[in-house]
Amino acid sequence: MIRNRVTYRTVDGVRIPGTWRHVFIHNGRYFLTDLRVYADGLVDCWGLVTLEEFEEKLRSGWVATDLPDGAPAAAHGMARWKFSEPRSQLTPELLLAEVKDTIDQLNDRPDSTGRCLAAVDAFLEDRTEENRALARDAFLAVPVTKRRFALGDMDRKDWPLRVLVAGPGGRTYLSFDEQVTQEDYDRALAYFEERSRLKAEWQTRTSADGPATPYAPAVHLPPFAAKERVMDPGLRGLRNDYPAPITVGEVDYPSVAHAYWALSLARPEDHDAVATADSGAAAQEIAAGAPCREGWEQARTAVMTSLLRAKYEQHSELAAILLATNDSTLLYEDVYSSFWGESGGRGRNWLGRLLELVRSDLHMHRSGIPVL
Repeated sequence: MIRNRVTYRTVDGVRIPGTWRHVFIHNGRYFLTDLRVYADGLVDCWGLVTLEEFEEKLRSGWVATDLPDGAPAAAHGMARWKFSEPRSQLTPELLLAEVKDTIDQLNDRPDSTGRCLAAVDAFLEDRTEENRALARDAFLAVPVTKRRFALGDMDRKDWPLRVLVAGPGGRTYLSFDEQVTQEDYDRALAYFEERSRLKAEWQTRTSADGPATPYAPAVHLPPFAAKERVMDPGLRGLRNDYPAPITVGEVDYPSVAHAYWALSLARPEDHDAVATADSGAAAQEIAAGAPCREGWEQARTAVMTSLLRAKYEQHSELAAILLATNDSTLLYEDVYSSFWGESGGRGRNWLGRLLELVRSDLHMHRSGIPVL
């Protein structure tokens, strides 16, 4: 299901990734709708339900895999029609297996295909009939609609797999396949041995660059108003308006927020008023009524990056808090700016992303990695 169909829902400010496909539901007539599957195991098909509740919707026919000839159907806002000689590749069992696989994929866990290939590897390491039986069971647990794609080989499809798990003299799951000969079996073994060789060769060529996605849970940085520093600010210390004075050039600013809004202004007198405002929020309010520097919109992310680097270089205790977030995605909540922050799952979250960049800078310096 995953492919390029990406969606999400937001829970307590955290995005739960998901994907979707089209299905029919039977609610009086048959309606074409979206089936959304999320990483936390919940499924949305005209209502958010657990996997067990979704299975019951399948068993009852409310989520329809059997489409009767002549039955009325509709797609909301698009069209109405009647089925004429409908053909469905799905059954309740296949769709449920597909959804379970999708949940595994969204959590970077081995799905039925991954478990099958692991069982095949175990058999190739120790070629006992017991291990072959385990590999055969794992292969047959892959939804039949996905078996041909298990090896990612569009020339051979699943031929080597079904021959390997059947064994010499055995029968595959396809009725039109003939009995597996020793020659067929040897060819299948040779296929997997060559596949293993190429995989090992590829792994030696690929550098260990690290995971593509964070291993730590996302971190939410909610708004916090503070005029004075505290002994242990926690995540509040990562907010731009937290009173951590920074020096930029020869000018001292009470916080990153003061510096950012002051530097955005064209007139020196406005700069000074913002730089001495009572709080970061007050600095932003003053800046909102003053003319901005020319070209500021195109330069603002670079300016913000420099200010964040100054903050964490000049405050080691706050740098320690940022480093403690590990590789988490940082969600910087901002109800006023969908550019800098996010709110309710909406927004570009540039501040969160720049904080992750500065965190990487800190790790680089601590590790002594040279910069060219």
